[in-house]
Amino acid sequence: MSKLPKAALSLKQFMLRQEVLKLYRTIFRTIRQVPDASSRRELRDWARADFRNNRNQTDELAIKMLLQHGNRSLKELQTSLELSGSGPNDTASHSDATKRS
Repeated sequence: MSKLPKAALSLKQFMLRQEVLKLYRTIFRTIRQVPDASSRRELRDWARADFRNNRNQTDELAIKMLLQHGNRSLKELQTSLELSGSGPNDTASHSDATKRS
């Protein structure tokens, strides 16, 4: 059984899709840094559900608004991880400080 080819995306749609995929990957990479396994699982489920619920969104303005919301949520998560000492910046600064000693 062969699949029918998908409709070609316009350049704008393609660029938006790439931005959405980049946000998705970044969110999941950030979630991996959460130390508590149950919190990690909960965050993964939340992110998957959020992206799945908006999967069929085609309105460009709505997608841009969703991207802004997703980026704000990502920034909040990254800030929380940095403040708790679990963020990537903390690890890098710790190893730099160790090298200087």
